[in-house]
Amino acid sequence: MHYNSRGSLQTAFVLLALFAAAALLCTAPVSAQTRTASTSSTSSSATIARKAFVKPSDSDLKKKLTPLQYEVTQHEATETPFRNTYWDNHEAGIYVDIVSGEPLFSSLDKFDSGTGWPSFTKPLEPANIQTKTDRMLGYARTEVRSAHADSHLGHVFDDGPRPTGLRYCMNSASLRFIPADRLEAEGYGQYAYLFKAKAEQKAAK
Repeated sequence: MHYNSRGSLQTAFVLLALFAAAALLCTAPVSAQTRTASTSSTSSSATIARKAFVKPSDSDLKKKLTPLQYEVTQHEATETPFRNTYWDNHEAGIYVDIVSGEPLFSSLDKFDSGTGWPSFTKPLEPANIQTKTDRMLGYARTEVRSAHADSHLGHVFDDGPRPTGLRYCMNSASLRFIPADRLEAEGYGQYAYLFKAKAEQKAAK
């Protein structure tokens, strides 16, 4: 009887140890899955956060931009006509904000206004353009600013050509040009079709 009781006790301990080990094995994958899910969720949130533009501090902007780019975008300065980067640029592509990179204008809407500044009949992405009344010269003008970076871009006038009758007179210093053949590489591939369609139209003539 004593031997049998002892044997039963040992058996019970062995079974208890096996149950405990099985419990650990069952819960370990769940914990790993939870950590994986948590990591994936955090990674996704970080990716979304990186895509959301946060304007750099004023000191960082001074480091990032040239003195002219800084004065134009942050303090509404105006660059010299006929002596700026894009006034006579005829290459196909888009123009983005120098600070944020948000798409603003397309070469397909660019025209020679004779003013010495790059001019466009309409924005590429209207949602990225904001306007406000500017009285810096003593009379009302319509200032154009980028929506996300709040950069001063230039002014819009109602003396442009058809079809819009508008002239978006921009400062080259506020813009960065992305050539059509670099759109994919620079992350603006959604606009490549515009220039492919234009090329196909030319080829068909």
